[in-house]
Amino acid sequence: MKTTASALLATAILAAGLQPSDASAQGQAPGVRNVVLVHGAFADGSGWRGVYNDLTARGYRVAIVQNPLTSLADDVAATQRVLDRQDGPTILVGHSWGGTVITEAGVDPKVVGLVYVSALSPDAGETTAQQYKGFAATPEFVIDVQKSGYGFLSPNHFKAGFAHDVSDAEAAFMRDSQVPINMSVFETTLKNAAWRTKPSWAVIATEDKAFDNAMLVHMAKRINATIVETKASHAVYVTQAKVVADTIHSAAQSVVKAAK
Repeated sequence: MKTTASALLATAILAAGLQPSDASAQGQAPGVRNVVLVHGAFADGSGWRGVYNDLTARGYRVAIVQNPLTSLADDVAATQRVLDRQDGPTILVGHSWGGTVITEAGVDPKVVGLVYVSALSPDAGETTAQQYKGFAATPEFVIDVQKSGYGFLSPNHFKAGFAHDVSDAEAAFMRDSQVPINMSVFETTLKNAAWRTKPSWAVIATEDKAFDNAMLVHMAKRINATIVETKASHAVYVTQAKVVADTIHSAAQSVVKAAK
């Protein structure tokens, strides 16, 4: 059973040493003004620039995690270091593999809401790889696994599989600046599932070629997320930054309203 949003918000405010009235006086996000963004595989935090610009213009304090993509533990630790710097209630956002990371890291008491952006959401005791079972293959999303065990997206399939709705020039830059991921992370069993106790939202890109769309819908429904669908590629956080930012803003406002 999920903990109420009001209890989460009150706990986070008290942990930060704030009075509710202080939290309510900060910009357009009373009570929740902090957002932490967590990127996924084959990318780094710079892809969040559009979301960052939108949210900071609304008065949010936004921080971006740079995942090493070396292990689940390392990525959770990187996220935790950023969460430790937040001064109060926080919305934690993850794209793709970043969804697994926020699922594990989101048990932090400062986190009052989770936003999954075309993202994975395993349960405690499950691996990320298990989420794919029973769903259609994604032939345009091709991973080249190196002898080191790290994977890159195939250069010849990058745009079609990851970001078909960006320009050729931008796709080329994203392709050539991609960050490889240790493929063993997908076989790591999670210890926590923050979505079991935190309210969740899910942005689903309807033209995502990294996942079967039915898989994204299934995961979102299983975690009882509020679902927002938008026409976009797997790079939805880049190409539909406003939709993503709007969803994060809605999450922050919903948590606050539930706490009143």
